[in-house]
Amino acid sequence: MKISLLCTNREHPILPYLQRWKAKTERLGYLVQLCFETSQLTEGNILFLISCSQKIGANERKKFNHVLVLHASDLPEGRGWSPHIWQILQGHTDITVTLLEAAKVIDAGNIWKKLTVSVPRHFLWDEINDVIFKGELKLIDWAIRNQESVEPASQNFKIKPSYWPKRTEVDSLVDKNKTLLEQFDLLRVCDPERYPAYCEIHGRKYKLKLERFENEKK
Repeated sequence: MKISLLCTNREHPILPYLQRWKAKTERLGYLVQLCFETSQLTEGNILFLISCSQKIGANERKKFNHVLVLHASDLPEGRGWSPHIWQILQGHTDITVTLLEAAKVIDAGNIWKKLTVSVPRHFLWDEINDVIFKGELKLIDWAIRNQESVEPASQNFKIKPSYWPKRTEVDSLVDKNKTLLEQFDLLRVCDPERYPAYCEIHGRKYKLKLERFENEKK
């Protein structure tokens, strides 16, 4: 079986997870291709789109028996960008990760499977990533095992789809007039290297990093 993974951001923190998964899966006898551009895709059994910002056209989809998307929301709610970040900012402590078929309309394909992961309120950005990414890899493993028997379900038409916008720099701005507690969720979801939290005081911008003491008892 030939499996392809498409992640269009070489700097995305999920990449080390995909590289380890690729090595593990190849030891089981599968052929695994990790791509960063649609132009790198060749034919195969399953294509997984993971943190993929490029639209996959009909010509690319025809190359595979199945083209599947990993999306961290309980679809049809939460289509769009960075869904788990927006949900955590709303106070959610459980995040549903959805495995669905790629379709012409983004995030609107039939659903293969969902699972829910717990995100405690004290988790920081890297811990949040860890549980989300591991949940996505579990769904990938499930899809490979069940691709011949799965019965995809259409998204619930009784639920009006909701959409999240793409996050920009200003979404990481900490309001100096609000309390630390009020903005703790914002501080903990911000990747300090890629999308750092910051504040503006006296006409200058200051990067803010939230870091737990290493010797803290959990």
